[in-house]
Amino acid sequence: QVQLVESGGGLVQAGGSLRLSCAASGRTFSSYAMGWFRQAPGKERDFVAAISRGSGTAYTDSVKGRFTISRDNAKNTVYLQMNSLKPEDTAVYYCSATAAYCSGFGCSREYEYEYWGQGTQVTVSS
Repeated sequence: QVQLVESGGGLVQAGGSLRLSCAASGRTFSSYAMGWFRQAPGKERDFVAAISRGSGTAYTDSVKGRFTISRDNAKNTVYLQMNSLKPEDTAVYYCSATAAYCSGFGCSREYEYEYWGQGTQVTVSS
């Protein structure tokens, strides 16, 4: 069982930056692929970024060049650095974990993930 706790969300102006953190419980964090998803009001939850056990990464097209996912296995934490934020990035951001192997770049589909955090709100004002 893995418990995930996100932090770092908040209100920021367009063009600003935020760094989300996701702290995981357990001693086998390094064996999990991790991901970030987001859900805007009235919309489905969508893939944002993934990082594999080997630290390969993948991003949805709309955040490429602006967001960076990383992990610190010593701290059992995965991060999402978000720069040049836009109002359309406004959403609840969820951290996820899976023991499955999807690819060298992690997993990008919601059903591939076993564990989810409670979410953290990110609001970008124009």
